[in-house]
Amino acid sequence: QVQLVEYGGGSVQAGGSLRLSCAASGYSYRTKCMGWFRQAPGKEREGVAGISRADNTYYADSAKGRFTISQDNAKATVYLEMNSLTPEDTAIYYCAAAESSSWPWCGDWGLFNVWGQGTQVTVSS
Repeated sequence: QVQLVEYGGGSVQAGGSLRLSCAASGYSYRTKCMGWFRQAPGKEREGVAGISRADNTYYADSAKGRFTISQDNAKATVYLEMNSLTPEDTAIYYCAAAESSSWPWCGDWGLFNVWGQGTQVTVSS
């Protein structure tokens, strides 16, 4: 299965920006979607953004208009550009992949089944 390693977390003040990167190895024909999730302290993990092989993108309401997911297939890397960050965006951010023999809808967060180790994002007020 695909292996995922995240980079780019850190601390930023409210209103600032960060870009997360996810280096993927072991892509196969089963790797249909890539995405980003996050888990804040005391909360469940939630989907943030997803992208299909055809570059169709999907966002959680909390991310729309502020976050942008993209991918560079040549570099096997997925990015999450985050702008206008608020303290509510503080969380561990996970890169994820959906591996399937079919063609899932990449906005269905429940289909993601491979995870990176996570990277901390802290937004201070």
